[in-house]
Amino acid sequence: MKDVALVLAAGSGTRMQSETKKQFIVLDQKPILYYSLKAFEESGVEKIVIVTSKEDIDYCRKGIVERYHFSKVTEIVEGGAQRFHSVYRGLKAVGDCDNVLIHDAARPMITTELIEDIRSALREHKAVITAVPVKDTIKSSDPDGFVTGTPDRKALWQVQTPQAFRFDLIKAAYGYVIREGMEDVTDDGMALERYTHGSERIKLLEGSYENIKVTTPEDLLIATVFLGKRDKNQVDTKYK
Repeated sequence: MKDVALVLAAGSGTRMQSETKKQFIVLDQKPILYYSLKAFEESGVEKIVIVTSKEDIDYCRKGIVERYHFSKVTEIVEGGAQRFHSVYRGLKAVGDCDNVLIHDAARPMITTELIEDIRSALREHKAVITAVPVKDTIKSSDPDGFVTGTPDRKALWQVQTPQAFRFDLIKAAYGYVIREGMEDVTDDGMALERYTHGSERIKLLEGSYENIKVTTPEDLLIATVFLGKRDKNQVDTKYK
């Protein structure tokens, strides 16, 4: 089966409080986007499509793809006003494939091993999303900020990316979301839920607590620690 990666790098990153967009902030001497592309480049996916802002297309091509020799990147397309617009534009640029793995570039700690686990799961399921069990007790509230309940923590998961799907299914789902103007859709699994009204089962694949989304300056510090840990483990393994 032909698998394609769709990497979203069109965010503005306002919460990062930086003039540089978060996907291009330097983390251990390389832009954050580099790490996602490297993981997919070393995986079994056949090609990679990047979605970014119009003004960043040239930098992505010359400053990242060509500089680091990411040969699997075949398209760099312009994103939209919101995430779901960007995903749909990326899906239209993907071309012929069986499955698509959608990933936020702001999650630099993705690993090739996780990608391969997702690809394996796609042989049995039409929709697979990575997630981790929540660690904290969660409260629901009313509009005035008063607690209305405590959902069972055992049934709650914190969703991550990559999220992976049969290509025709998720493209149809996003087409539906766009047509219906569903601006509250915040992740790919939610788009599929809306489209199928919950009839299509989505498989949860346990990811990693290190697969964080870099959104604030504090996240950048945490990612730096995780990356240093990964580099140390690679060195230790090499010299055993």
